[in-house]
Amino acid sequence: MSDPASSAPVQLADARPVDTSERVTLLDALRGFALCGVFVSNSVSWFSGRVMMPREQAQALAAPLLETVTTGLYQFFVNQKFVTLFSFLFGLGFSIQLARAEARGSSIVRLYARRLLVLLAIGLTHQYAIWCGDILHTYAMVGFALLLFRNRSNTTVLIWAVALMAVVPLLIPALERFVPIWLHGAEAAGEAAKAARALETASRTRLLEALSSDSFWTALVGTARFNNESYLRINRLVWMSLILGRFLFGLLAGRLLLLQDLDGNRRLHHRLLFWGLFLGVIGNGLGLLVWRLRAMGMGDFVSRDWMMVLTVVQELGCLTLAAAYVALFALLSRRGWVQRVFNVLMPVGRMALSNYLLQSVVSVWVYNGWGLGLIGKLPPSRSILLALGIFAVQIVLSHLWLARFRFGPAEWLWRSLTYGRAQPMRLPAGHGEVGAAPS
Repeated sequence: MSDPASSAPVQLADARPVDTSERVTLLDALRGFALCGVFVSNSVSWFSGRVMMPREQAQALAAPLLETVTTGLYQFFVNQKFVTLFSFLFGLGFSIQLARAEARGSSIVRLYARRLLVLLAIGLTHQYAIWCGDILHTYAMVGFALLLFRNRSNTTVLIWAVALMAVVPLLIPALERFVPIWLHGAEAAGEAAKAARALETASRTRLLEALSSDSFWTALVGTARFNNESYLRINRLVWMSLILGRFLFGLLAGRLLLLQDLDGNRRLHHRLLFWGLFLGVIGNGLGLLVWRLRAMGMGDFVSRDWMMVLTVVQELGCLTLAAAYVALFALLSRRGWVQRVFNVLMPVGRMALSNYLLQSVVSVWVYNGWGLGLIGKLPPSRSILLALGIFAVQIVLSHLWLARFRFGPAEWLWRSLTYGRAQPMRLPAGHGEVGAAPS
C-alpha cells in the first residue's frame, strides 16, 4: 500500500460522497441485516428495561417455556453478534474509503477525521437527547485510533486485533481485581468491589425509574445522569478495546478484499464458515450453559476469576459466529433468491444511520413512561416481535425514500457537514431503482 503521508493532501472542495454505482451491494445488504439484529438486541436488553430490572423481575418475565426458549436462542444467535458484525463493517468501510483515497492520490486523514467529528456530534446528541445506549459516539472516538493503523502491515493489524479482543479484556479486569488486593488487602478490596457493584445497580435502578416516569423531562435528566455515571466505569475501556479490535478485523478483511472479490476468496469463505461455526458454537454454547445454570440458581460455582476468562471466551464466540454470518452471506450471494433478499435489505443498509436513529425515537416512545409505557412489562418474545415489526416498516420506508432521494436524511446531514456543503438530495427522474446498484 502506498503511504498517504507522501501523497497530495485531500481537498475537501474536490472530495465527494460515494456514488451509488460505486457501492458494494453485499455490504449494504449485510449492513441492513446487522442493523436488524442490533435493533432486536437493543429492544430485548435495553429499550424493554431488562438490563435495568431487578434480577427477580427479569427472570419472572422469562420464566415461561416459550420465553426460556426464546431467550436461549437470542443469547446464542443474536446477543453481541450483530453489534460485532456492525463494528466489523465499520472497519471494512474504512478500508474501502482508504483504498479509494489512495487511488485518487490523496490522504484520508483530514476528511475522515472531519467525518468522525460529525458522527461524534450526532452520537452525543442521540445519547443525551434520545437514548442512553448510543454506539455512534463510541464508534467516532475509537475511529480516531483506527487512523493510526492505516499504514501498518497486515501482520501488525492482526496482532493488535487479537490483543485488543483477547488480552486487554483479561488484563483490565485482572488489574481492577488484584491491584486493590495488593494495595489494601483482600477484605478491604472485597468491600470496595461490593460497594462499586451496589453503585452500578443503584444507577440502573434510578434509570429505570426515570424512564418509567410519565414526564419526558424526568426521563431526559435520568438519561443524562446515567450517561455521566457510565463514563467513569472501567468496563468502558474494555468495551472500547473490543470495538477497536472488531474495527481492525474489518480493516484487515477490506485489505484482503474479503467481500469485494467473492470469487477469489471463495475458499477463505468456506474456511471462515466452518471455523466460525465450530468456535462460535463452543464459545456461545459455554456462555449459554452458564446463563442457564445461573437462571436456575446453580451458577455460584463460577468464581469471579473464571468469569473474566469466560467473558473473553464468549466474546471470541461472538466474533467467530459473526464471521460465520459474513461467510454465509458471501457464499450464498450468487443465488437468485438470496439476491432478492439482498434487494430487500440494501436500502435499509444504505440508510443505516437514519434507521438506527429512527429505531431509538420509536422505541423510547413505545417503551418509556411518557409514551406507551411498556418498559418492564414485555417478555423477550414480544420485544423481539415488536422490533421485527418496526424493522419491517423501516424496510418499506427505506425503499420509498431511496426511490426519490440519494441519501437518508441523517446520511445527508452527515455528508453535508463532512464535505462543508449541502449535498444534492433528490434523484434525477428515472433513477429510483434502489435495488439496481451493482456490486
